[in-house]
Amino acid sequence: MDALPTAHRMVFDAVSASGAEDIRHYAGNVFLANRTGYDVESRDVGVIVVLRHNATPLGYNDAMWAKYGSAFAGEMKIEPGAQKSPTANPANAGAETLDALGRQGAHFAVCAMATRRFAGIVARNSGGTADAIVEELGKNLIANAHLTPAGIVGLGRAQERGYTFGYAG
Repeated sequence: MDALPTAHRMVFDAVSASGAEDIRHYAGNVFLANRTGYDVESRDVGVIVVLRHNATPLGYNDAMWAKYGSAFAGEMKIEPGAQKSPTANPANAGAETLDALGRQGAHFAVCAMATRRFAGIVARNSGGTADAIVEELGKNLIANAHLTPAGIVGLGRAQERGYTFGYAG
C-alpha cells in the first residue's frame, strides 16, 4: 500500500460479483478521469480493489476458474442469465476487465479468509484438502493481486494510509 502513489489514492470494496462489476467501471473511471480531466497519468494514481466475501474468487486466474468455476459460481450467486459454470474468470470478460485495471496499475487485495471458505467448498466437492486448495489458489491469482489476511482489515489499513473509500457492493 505504501509503495503506490501518495497524492491520488482510492480503495474499492467488492463483496459480490455484481459489486465487483460496478467497481471495474468505477476504478476505470478513476484512471480515465485523472488522465483526461486532470492530466494525471495512471502511474501517479494509487488504486486498490479489495475482493472479499463472495467477490473473492474474482481474484483467481482463469486456470482456477477452469478447474473450480462451478463451485465458485454456485457460492457467489452469480446473476441469473450469467454462465452457470464459468470456465474463465467472469471479471476478465468485456471491455473493462480486472486484467486491464491491473495493467493501468491497480492492485487487488484478495481475502485469505474467504479464500479458505471457498477452498473448503471446493475440497468438499473434490475430495481434496482445504489447506492444499488454499495454497493452490494463493499461487494462482490475477495480475497485481495479493492475498491479504482479511479483506475487511485490508480495507481499513488502506484508509489508515490515506486511501479514499469507494463501495459498490
